[in-house]
Amino acid sequence: MIKWGDSRRDHDPILAIWPSYRPLHERWFMVELVETEDGGVRWRDRRIPSEEGWVRMDVHPDREAAVSAAEALNPSLAAALAARQMDATEKTSLTLKVRKALQSRQRLADEEALMLSEAIRRHADTPRIPIDQIKLHTEAEPYREALAQELQTYPYLWMALLDGRGRQVVLYRNADDVWSKPYPAGEKSAEKAMRARIANGFKFHHDQHWGQVKAKIRAELLPRANQLLQLASVQRLLAEALARGEHVLVSNGIVFWYEPDGQLGWTVKATTSDKGEDGSTLWREGTILSTNHGRLVVLPYVKESGEQVRGHTKNGPGDGRAKPRHPDHFVEIPFRELKGDLMIGLFGELPYE
Repeated sequence: MIKWGDSRRDHDPILAIWPSYRPLHERWFMVELVETEDGGVRWRDRRIPSEEGWVRMDVHPDREAAVSAAEALNPSLAAALAARQMDATEKTSLTLKVRKALQSRQRLADEEALMLSEAIRRHADTPRIPIDQIKLHTEAEPYREALAQELQTYPYLWMALLDGRGRQVVLYRNADDVWSKPYPAGEKSAEKAMRARIANGFKFHHDQHWGQVKAKIRAELLPRANQLLQLASVQRLLAEALARGEHVLVSNGIVFWYEPDGQLGWTVKATTSDKGEDGSTLWREGTILSTNHGRLVVLPYVKESGEQVRGHTKNGPGDGRAKPRHPDHFVEIPFRELKGDLMIGLFGELPYE
């Protein structure tokens, strides 16, 4: 065992922390953001001293405890960076990198939670197979009850991570709906099984490239967002936003956009990304200048040089040129970001009601 303080990394200044779920261990492991020698930043597993003075991992039993710990510590870490004696330009750049890293983690968490919620919703009426009718390899028989419980929530799975006999295993379903013998789970297979809860729900295979799968899911979710405009509760939310003078609401890559010109009213657009093309950080207090009727919204962002770039609208690849607005109809609009959990609620049961 290693005593706390014996390793050089124990003395590195920490820039931020964030919880990361490790399905193999069924725990939330904290990761910490540190500066690299070339002026960049990177995430690594967080180590802290134990009560006896040894080194241990920073682990939490549930998401709520982990998020609370991160939210409690990150402001003081940001204050420590702000008070650090260093070149002003380098400090600005480092501060933006920290903000970008946290935004990226939060965006991914919100986005995947939204996708999981929608996957479950889509299969609400999918028949659940009675426990005694689940087809299993004989070696998987001890996991019948655990698998049945998993399929109650995720009846569409082709890969399942199960806990039994004190170890995690994965099972696979074949084309004949027979579940395989159990295989000992590793870090990668456990992570893939968690992704299967989303991918399989949208009829994608869990072995497909995760980034490409999520891009296709985002495209599928946009028509679903358009359906939300028909719900009375969403209409109420948007009406109240409009009464406050808010014309653009953003959440998880989806934009509710109010278009008074031409009596269009509220429409749905998509965001291009959570960062600028050069990896810059979103500027949350920025505005969007719309000079055309493009279907994509590029949100304001800050370059690592500190330059603030105003948001704009455009079309995507293959869309053709966006229809221009008349100069008299150019609009510069502030935007407000909805909390991710609100957007998740809008796709399922509406907490707004």
